[in-house]
Amino acid sequence: MAVRLLGVDLGDKRIGLAVSDPLGLTAQPLQVLPRRGGETDLQAIAAICARLEVGGVVVGLPRNMDGSLGPKAREAQEFAAALAAATGLPVELWDERLSTRAVERTLLEADASRRRRRQVVDKLAASYILQGYLDRHGRRTGRD
Repeated sequence: MAVRLLGVDLGDKRIGLAVSDPLGLTAQPLQVLPRRGGETDLQAIAAICARLEVGGVVVGLPRNMDGSLGPKAREAQEFAAALAAATGLPVELWDERLSTRAVERTLLEADASRRRRRQVVDKLAASYILQGYLDRHGRRTGRD
């Protein structure tokens, strides 16, 4: 059964969101939510999941370059657990090392203004995270 997935890039000030197509092949940037904190963030994402009929969530896990988990990674783990409880959906963590840097580099190469980069970088990072997950998942299940 085809199911949409939601990608989440958890930042200090904003939460970037991306959504997959129903077949789980491609990720598209969706929107950026300002961080409001705790339950407010969880409920906003839960409402989006319900509206889009999302069947699972992928949260970026910001590992250190050596693969270890620092304070931001632990925050992402706690957020993922709370999001699973708030939505009732399966929530997986996905290594997001350098996702924001890769997106920023792409936007710089495209000569996007600083203001434009700030507006889109979080949702593009979420899309980057989700696409990485989809690509890996597709290879594991034999989809290409």
